[in-house]
Amino acid sequence: MRKSDLRPMLATLIDAPFDDKEWIFETKWDGFRLVAKTGGRNGSLYSRNGNDVTRRYAPVAEALDIIKRNAVIDGELVALDAEGRSRFQLLQNALKGKARLRYYVFDLLFLDGRDLRGKPLLERKGRLHAILTRHPLVHYSGHRKRHGKAAFNKARRAGEEGIIAKRAASLYHSGKRTKDWLKIKADQEQEAIVVGFTEPRGSRQHFGSLVLGVYDKGKLVYVGHSGGGFSRQMLATLHARMMKLRTDKKPFSDVPHEDRTTWIRPRLVCQVKFTEWTREGEMRHPVFLGMRSDKPARQVRRERA
Repeated sequence: MRKSDLRPMLATLIDAPFDDKEWIFETKWDGFRLVAKTGGRNGSLYSRNGNDVTRRYAPVAEALDIIKRNAVIDGELVALDAEGRSRFQLLQNALKGKARLRYYVFDLLFLDGRDLRGKPLLERKGRLHAILTRHPLVHYSGHRKRHGKAAFNKARRAGEEGIIAKRAASLYHSGKRTKDWLKIKADQEQEAIVVGFTEPRGSRQHFGSLVLGVYDKGKLVYVGHSGGGFSRQMLATLHARMMKLRTDKKPFSDVPHEDRTTWIRPRLVCQVKFTEWTREGEMRHPVFLGMRSDKPARQVRRERA
């Protein structure tokens, strides 16, 4: 099996939910996308770039022992809060055993050596559901037919990230972003590259805010400062990582409020939530959610519906 076969299919962002009898609607989980290989004593796990991350998520890999068939499965690793909602911010604690981990699976790519990516989505999901056995860490991600608006409203009331709309007859295109899968977000979120940090003020230690960028047409551009959402531990940990990447080279020329800014090489990727994009192409009120280790900085793009 090629590494490219282990890269998940990606969804296109749109701005509003819809109803359609040819589509199904799933929960949009707020976590890390992982493709799993099962069969044998323990499973293997791969990031969305096809890199082996089994050791990093060992408890999930061990839980895949419940699937006795040789399969390649698509899913999302999440951490749940007290209300059962997936929360990206909780994932780092979850890996240390301080929160509830779940691996929600929603597609089946290969089964016993047979390539199922050319089969309709609902057929693949049906086969996936049939091979699963109950386990606290591994859960089937269900779906709702036709009624996307109701699914979206339910997700928004529950404080979830949004929904994924999928054409029921769609095929699986590994590593490609298509319009057969669509994502509709209840809140706006964006991956961003950390390119610098400002000095702390008042009683805060380590740094004040992160300077953020994304790639646009191959060029790194400024998208905002984020100074909220950090725990004391994250301030210290992230500061230590950034200090190792210091550089005298400014990543872009048009940065507001750049006094007392320390620049770093564009290697670190974080997740932020924000209220809206401004006319200048900046995020309004970006709040830090957590660091991402599943995507290289060069692949971070501005995401607009």
